[in-house]
Order: sequence, then C-alpha cells, then structure tokens
Amino acid sequence: MLELPEVETVRRDLEREIAGKKIKTVEAESMSLLGEYKNRKAFTSKFDGQKVVSVTRQGLRLLFNLDDENVLVITPGETTNVVRNANRDATKPGTEVVMTFTQHGGVRFIDTTGSGDLFFIPIEEFDEHFPEVADLGLDPIEEAMSWTQFGELLIRNKTKLKSLLTNDKIIVGIGNMYADEILFTAGLRHDRVSDTLSTQEIRRLYRALVETLHDAIKYRGTSLEDGTYVDAFGNPGDYQDHLQVYGKAGDLSPRSRTPIQRVKFSGNWTYYCDTQV
Repeated sequence: MLELPEVETVRRDLEREIAGKKIKTVEAESMSLLGEYKNRKAFTSKFDGQKVVSVTRQGLRLLFNLDDENVLVITPGETTNVVRNANRDATKPGTEVVMTFTQHGGVRFIDTTGSGDLFFIPIEEFDEHFPEVADLGLDPIEEAMSWTQFGELLIRNKTKLKSLLTNDKIIVGIGNMYADEILFTAGLRHDRVSDTLSTQEIRRLYRALVETLHDAIKYRGTSLEDGTYVDAFGNPGDYQDHLQVYGKAGDLSPRSRTPIQRVKFSGNWTYYCDTQV
C-alpha cells in the first residue's frame, strides 16, 4: 500500500501543476474506480466547467477541491497512480479516468487492478460520507508536535511500538516499510512497549519519525520492485536507494555489520538489526 510520503509527494506535485486549472472534460474507460455510481455518465457529468482550486489531503486520501464547493475524493489503492499528462502523451495501460483541462493537458487516473476509488461529493457532506476521517490520529507532515507531546502520546497509547506507528488512529499514514525504517533509525525494537521508553529514547524516536518521513518526501517516495508507485510525472521515487533495513534480510546492517533479521509481527514481515533494544 502507498504510505504517507508517496501520497504527499503526489499531492504537492498536483497542487503546483493543476491548482487554478479549469476542467474541460472527464472521461471514464470503465466502472473500475467508480463503485459508488450506477454508470460512467453519472460520474463524468459532474465536472463540466469546474475549476480545481486546490489539491489537499485527508490521511491517505487526495482531494481535488473545486470552485463550486464540491470535491473529488481519490482513495488510492495498491496500484493507483495519479499522473499529470500532456495532450499528446500516449495512453498508458490501466488508464481508467482521464481529466482534461481547457489548457495544458490533464490528469490521468491509472489503476491496473481497480484497487482505488473516485467519488464526487459536496464538501459539506465529506464528514458524513467518510466518518472514519474523524478518528485519524496525528498527521506528522501537516501537524507540528513537540517531542514532549509525542512522549505523552506514547504513554497514553500503551502498545508495542510498531503497532503504534502503524495505527492510523494514533499516527496517520505509516505502514510496515517506514515503521521499520523509523525504528531502526531510533535504535528501538518493533515489540518494545511504548510506555517503557526513557526520555532519550522518546526523543530519538520522535526525531527518527520526522526525519525519515521528510527524507522520503525529499527523495520523492519509494518505488519497490514489486510495487507500482510513480509520482505525478510518472517517475519512480528514489528513497528505495536509502532504505536501511526494510526488505534487506540477510544483508549486513549499516550499524552493526551483522545480518539484518526478519520476523513475522502482526501478520507482516518486520526487518530489524540486533542493535535495536
């Protein structure tokens, strides 16, 4: 699944590229991403003449905010990419929905397996239609938090560290990959209980969380061999070249020069170094 750095990278690209652009047409190749609609026209007819005011994010959802106080909500799936295109660009396999602007190309919603979802809704109905958004926890990209407030969060939610990091009701948008990288950087084990950390360990974990996510955005996300993520220009990310433990079982740890270990935790593989405590 896409994690916070990938979705935020795409959001920033799209905000720069399409904010202020007027929509000419929206066309759907199939119903693959339109599960809420009876037919394609019920979706595509809603966009005529509207302008994209801004591109924002709620958790891992992208929002195209339109000038008539409606919003296009994009819920990315495992194979969803939102890609900026010029009119002359060849159509790529898996292109499901095409949004064309009156000037300067458009945006294509590409999804080879139909794992994502598109939904057009009046903005005042957003909370009613997506009630789970109210339960989202800290957004570490959007919300500033001191390390002391972060420490209070750890104590208040007594649980194992990887479970805490990957719980959207506590911290938004971190999955298995970035959780492993954050914990390695902080020198803490995945199964360490959150209220047992010392002050120094809390500060290390807080710094590792912030630095890892911002570095991943700086390097435009992670494109793994078994994944499909590309940025809004169709280019793969570069952060996979900076991963320290994730997916590297048996490789030598950059910290201890002993083999990186792998173990099942909550049904998923977890990668760690024997220096983590």
